[in-house]
This record gives sequence, structure tokens and C-alpha cells, in this order.
Amino acid sequence: MRRPNVVVVHWHDLGTHLRAYGYGVNSPHADALAEQSTVFERCFSTSPLCSPARGALWTGRYPHSNGLQGLTHRGWEYGEGERPLPMHLGGAGYRTVLVGIQHESRDHGRLGFGEHLGASNHAGDVAEAAARWLDARRDEDGPFLLVCGMLEVHRGWPAERYPPDPPGAVDVPGYLPDNEHTREDIAAFGGAITVADRGLGIILDALRRNELDDDTVVVFTTDHGAPFPRAKSTLYDPGVHVALMVRMPPRLGPAGPRREPGLVSHVDVVPTLLELLGVAVPDDVQGVSFAATLRDGAAPTRREVFLEKTYHADYDPIRAIRTDSYKYIHNFEPRPLLALPPDLEASTTRRGMGDAHLAPRPQEELYDLVADPGETTNLVDDPGSAEIAGDLRERLDAFMLATDDALRHGPVPVPVSDAPALVVDRTG
Repeated sequence: MRRPNVVVVHWHDLGTHLRAYGYGVNSPHADALAEQSTVFERCFSTSPLCSPARGALWTGRYPHSNGLQGLTHRGWEYGEGERPLPMHLGGAGYRTVLVGIQHESRDHGRLGFGEHLGASNHAGDVAEAAARWLDARRDEDGPFLLVCGMLEVHRGWPAERYPPDPPGAVDVPGYLPDNEHTREDIAAFGGAITVADRGLGIILDALRRNELDDDTVVVFTTDHGAPFPRAKSTLYDPGVHVALMVRMPPRLGPAGPRREPGLVSHVDVVPTLLELLGVAVPDDVQGVSFAATLRDGAAPTRREVFLEKTYHADYDPIRAIRTDSYKYIHNFEPRPLLALPPDLEASTTRRGMGDAHLAPRPQEELYDLVADPGETTNLVDDPGSAEIAGDLRERLDAFMLATDDALRHGPVPVPVSDAPALVVDRTG
């Protein structure tokens, strides 16, 4: 039996800001895809910034293991011998194609794609290039992996390109102050989502008219949380909670469309796809396959997800473990409560939020996610929570030991690289 095709569409900085996750935004094509897919309600990126998050998604390995502990344009690269998903599928006879943005390597050869279509990184251009490729391909060319990376919805939302939503009608997340500045910012964000959604629709239409729906796994996701303070660049849920939808062809997914509340991580996507496609999963892949969830509706097997940040605009080493009910965070350097990257420091939201986030950050944080989903009350010094804190601390330490996290041995140095700069956004 011929292996199915795979199409992956990923946006920049979306988090979960879609109607399928409870936000009132104009995203009809994402809404329709959600109705046809397994929608993972609790999927988490490994990291709250671009290159580390994307590197983990494509390798099935954590940033401290695959080498991408910071942004590529700041010198970070995959370690020697890393094999992203396109390399695995290319070796299995797949035609592998990238169109649009990537932020994992300054050397396209290390990405593993056989083809890279020329297009800008904006949603409309990416989608049209992908659609042209789908229209031109022939069945005898064999199965394919088509990855469509869109710059949207990263900051930079000029009204002439992204007509904003009405500020009075937007949903303000609980982690942000509800004022005119925030509403203006979220309205512009919503306009960018609508534009990106049109691009998604173009790709889905091309699959349909080429009669590929019944033979293609469609994956939709983003790199990390939304581009707002206390989200992007933090390990709080708004910084790492991401949309993930997977539409299965009928012959592979008899479980049908559903919503899945179990924990999954971006590192699980590579082993899941390899298992679904009948390709061997390498021993060094650190994720856990949820192929049975897609095929049969079985619950994912994860008890926890691990989260990390090392470098963004500067050194900010943090590690965390999140379970169904609790999150434990270890901050390895004294920093302010929120270390805002440049794009957030310059944001409209920042103008209306004051300076409380500049207070000192605790070394350890513990949150009861059931009683306190906004992660506002740190329980690490609460005697009644000592046992829970101790258990999560030990589990995080064991994970760092088992995966040989360099942070265990002291500060992680900045990489030394003489590679040419990657032309990409400068904030991650």
C-alpha cells in the first residue's frame, strides 16, 4: 500500500489564538479544519521562542539535545548529525518540499528538504506557491512531504496589510491588562490571523481540487505562544501552549475527528508521523508517539511535558515540568519577573502595563493549574505543597540528567559561529 502524503502548515507566534481554542477571531478555514481533525487541546512547544521551538518540532529532540538553544541569527545551529523529519522521509522515498519560512539553520542543506520553492514568507505567497506545486505534481512522483511556513502572525502588523479587528470586539486573555492599548494590539493581531487563515484556505483548496484529501495527513500548528507579555519568551502556559490539529485520511484514521484533552508535546510529532507512515523511529528521538490517538482514539500516554528556555535576546536559562495539575519552574539566573524580548518591549500592550514585571524573579515557582490556571500564586514556599514541589523538582532533575542538559554543569556559553547570517525576522 502506498504511503500517505504529509502537509504541514505552521504559523509564527500564534499560540492557541483561534476559534477552535475559544478565541473570537475570524479564522473560517482553521475552524473548518478543526471540525475535520483531532484537535489537541493541551499541546505544548518545548520552548517559547522561534528556533528552539521549531528545532524540537522537526527533530523530535529537545533544544538542549539538538543544539538549537537560541536563535539561528544569533549563532545557534543544529548539532552535528541531527536529522530533521525531511531527512527521515526523504530516505524513505518521499519527495520533500519546503515553501516559506524556516528559522532552524543558516544552511538550507541541514534542513533535509529535497526542494525549496522560491516565495516570500508571507501567507498569501507561501500558499500560492504551495498550490502551484500541488497542481503541477503527478501521482507517479510518489508520496510527498510539503511544509508550508508562514511569517504570520509574528509582530509587524501594518493596517494596510492586516486590517485590524474592531478593538471593542476582541477577547483579552486574562494574563494581559484589559485597556485600550492591549485591545488595539490584539485587534491588529487578529487581522494578521485572518490573513494567515486565507493562506491556509488556499492550501486546503488545492488539496481538495487535486483529490488528495483522502491520501494526505494534514498537520496544522505554530511554533510557540502568542507575541504578548507573559506569553512569548516565558514558560507560563500562554508562552508554550500551542494549537495542534491533525486531519487523518480515512484509511489511516478510523477514530475520526475529535478533541483530545491529553498532554502532548511538539517533540512527539516526529515519532508520531514516522509511526503512522511506517518509517522506523530512530533511537535518539526523545518524543513519544501519539499515533494510536490519531488512529484509534486512545489517550496519549504522557504524564508530563518538559519546557525550556536558554537564550532569547540574552541569556535567560529556565527549565520547567508541567503535569495535568501542576507546573514547577526553575529559574537558573536572577532576572526580572518578565524579561521582554525587543518586539514585546516595543509593543502597544507594553505601553499600558506598567513596570510591575521588573520586580525580581523567584528562583523556583510552583503553580496549581486546576485552582490557579493563570499561574498567579506561587506555592513553592507553601508547607502544604512541599511534597508536590519535591516530586516535580526530582522529576525535572532526572530528566535533565537523562538527556544530558548542559545547564546542569553551569552557564551555557554563547555559540561561536562564522556562518553567514540568515535573512529572517530579528526577534524570534
